[in-house]
Amino acid sequence: MNQYLFDYYPIVLMFIVALGFVGTSMAATHLLGPKRKTQTKQAAFECGIEAKGNARIPFSIKYFLVAILFVLFDVEVIFMYPWAVIFKELGIPGFIEMVVFIAFLLVGFFYIIKKGALKWE
Repeated sequence: MNQYLFDYYPIVLMFIVALGFVGTSMAATHLLGPKRKTQTKQAAFECGIEAKGNARIPFSIKYFLVAILFVLFDVEVIFMYPWAVIFKELGIPGFIEMVVFIAFLLVGFFYIIKKGALKWE
């Protein structure tokens, strides 16, 4: 049991170092950085263009749909990496399981294409 927990020590150490670096960097910039509040610094900055109108205008849900589909298929591909690492250990049953997994992905992909989720108007 002790050896099992010790295997996760590098991961825990990495998270501690990462969080420490982020916290230290944020604290250092806040404490050591200049504190000049001018009207120019407080103004909204958007590519040098003055904002016009209301920012709450409705726009097509297609943007969100494409983003969600991208994340969905991206996460699915992430699951293939651990499988590829232990491919030889899994043998034929592991290969068949991945073929079924990819088949499900393709069915979903062809479904969203048929529904026109990726068509722009």
